[in-house]
Amino acid sequence: MFGSQSKPGDGETRGGFLKRLRARLNRGNSWLTVDLGELVRGRAIDAAILDELESRLLGADVGVEATQFILDSLRQRVERSELANVEALIAALRTKIVEILAPCAKPLLIDAARRPFVVLVVGVNGSGKTTSIGKLARRLTAEGKSVMLAAGDTFRSAAVEQLEIWAKATGAAFAAQQAGADPGAVVFDALQSARARGIDVLLADTAGRLHSQSHLMAELQKVRRVMQRIDASAPHEVLLVLDANQGQNALAQAVQFHAAIGVTGLVLTKLDGTAKGGIVIAIARKLALPIRFIGIGEQAEDFGQFDAEAFATALVDGGTTSGSAA
Repeated sequence: MFGSQSKPGDGETRGGFLKRLRARLNRGNSWLTVDLGELVRGRAIDAAILDELESRLLGADVGVEATQFILDSLRQRVERSELANVEALIAALRTKIVEILAPCAKPLLIDAARRPFVVLVVGVNGSGKTTSIGKLARRLTAEGKSVMLAAGDTFRSAAVEQLEIWAKATGAAFAAQQAGADPGAVVFDALQSARARGIDVLLADTAGRLHSQSHLMAELQKVRRVMQRIDASAPHEVLLVLDANQGQNALAQAVQFHAAIGVTGLVLTKLDGTAKGGIVIAIARKLALPIRFIGIGEQAEDFGQFDAEAFATALVDGGTTSGSAA
């Protein structure tokens, strides 16, 4: 139950989440190295095998730049006769992916000295923004933090209703105004209220917008300026929610949101519904932004901290090995 007083980890163990990650990231025969052993059987690692691997990386939305970076390293090791068999090749691939992802595996840390700690949540329509806020609220309240949800998406009435449901389910406070209200005013009032009530964390929703809509991006900048009238250091986190199914378009979103408002952390959602989880590698290689959380399903427990080794193992090996992710 969302409203239970269970401690973090009760019923939502790290091992349990990582097991689900391995099972759901690349379902069926969609992981990078499926049947690669059959292709290599009786052969040395050669250019044809590396070309096949390159095609698989590109097909998984790893992107041209990151794929080239990975393959250059593997080719050099093959030339030095360091990768004698498919097991060595797969291990080297996994290690290289971890090398790219590890600097981005940084959890969201709530600074208790900043009360409320303000998280501004942004993203395009349909990315899973409001749901991610609800799941994050659940985590924070389970940790014993007081939370307020601010319904800054005033253009979609369903978003306000959805956020209110999450507030009730998690025991979080809720701040909203009438439909069509100025988002800056909603967030301003919510921040004032959260400060007066001694709330630990304010999670502020915003209207979904295309990264190419400059006037709506400017509105986000206005929301940030309004916050700073109360707290010059706010927001303390700008969390961009990206739908992994969007592939390279998710990378374009990340680039433009970061340029417009200064993203400080990422949430990658819907990784259970795609065989193209490689977009996480492309984003990490391009922007090196902290990846705070990933979503692998619709349930509240299908939302967890990003783990570079677990993700790399799931992407490379699928559900066939436990790797180092358990």
